[in-house]
Amino acid sequence: MKRYKNENGRKLIYESYDRLLAGWAVPYESHNISTSYGITHVITAGSPDLPPLLLLHGTGDNVAMMWIYNVAELSRNFRIIAVDNIGGSGKSEPNDRYARDFKQAEWLDEILEAMNVDAVYIAGVSYGAYLAYHYTIVRPDRVNKIVCLAGGISGSQFEVMSKMMRAFLPEALFPSERNVRKLLRKLCGIHADAFENNPELMQHWFYLLKYFNNRSMMKHTITIHSAADVQAIRNKSLFVMGEQDLLSYYPKAVARLEANGMRYRIVKDAGHAINHEMPELIHEEILGFCREARSGE
Repeated sequence: MKRYKNENGRKLIYESYDRLLAGWAVPYESHNISTSYGITHVITAGSPDLPPLLLLHGTGDNVAMMWIYNVAELSRNFRIIAVDNIGGSGKSEPNDRYARDFKQAEWLDEILEAMNVDAVYIAGVSYGAYLAYHYTIVRPDRVNKIVCLAGGISGSQFEVMSKMMRAFLPEALFPSERNVRKLLRKLCGIHADAFENNPELMQHWFYLLKYFNNRSMMKHTITIHSAADVQAIRNKSLFVMGEQDLLSYYPKAVARLEANGMRYRIVKDAGHAINHEMPELIHEEILGFCREARSGE
């Protein structure tokens, strides 16, 4: 399945991606890691002597866009390993096996092995939050702690899809500049200026909605884990979501976190793009939770 609707769209997205990376204002390195499912593009930043922090973005996003406001601060405290989801809108290139038999945990295993990392901290946003807790459940020995941003524990496939449709439709079907701005304000709430005041970020968001084929991420399926599986990782997990987040903050989601004894925080005035909207707060949450964990090791 083609990831981009046409070659010109791919070119515009990649050029914009590179301009966003140039705005990171910290030294970084690009890596193309060969995996069973194709080439995975990874960006690293921060000293190799620091604890590794795996960064996982959401559906339809990529490394350059997702972490632009976070990488400078986080890389002072961690060795950042930021992954472009294979099948996503970044620079990872899936192969035929990805389309036939994609296994998320095995894919992440291969990335960590290539980076010579035994165990990591993880921060993930939206789908990346799901991937963080899923990987922790199936590979508990490889994960120290996780911070799940703008995401909760999935209760059913229908629940996930209905929330996605409510949040993104109808604007995403007709990605004019007007609809892109309207969708952004719906997702971000009162802090859409995090995008609107950054013309390059706004342009990239427009390109993704216009030219990226989200169906190429469909192989990243959601597993509905048992309560026992979820509760087994509660001491490793922190969930942070905005009170204006249409996708992750609603009564069932909060009740599920509480029923499973998960640690969580609801952030006033924040929406789904919480790490863009309130980067300083997110840095404090990630650093505080991981330092708390390390002090007890």
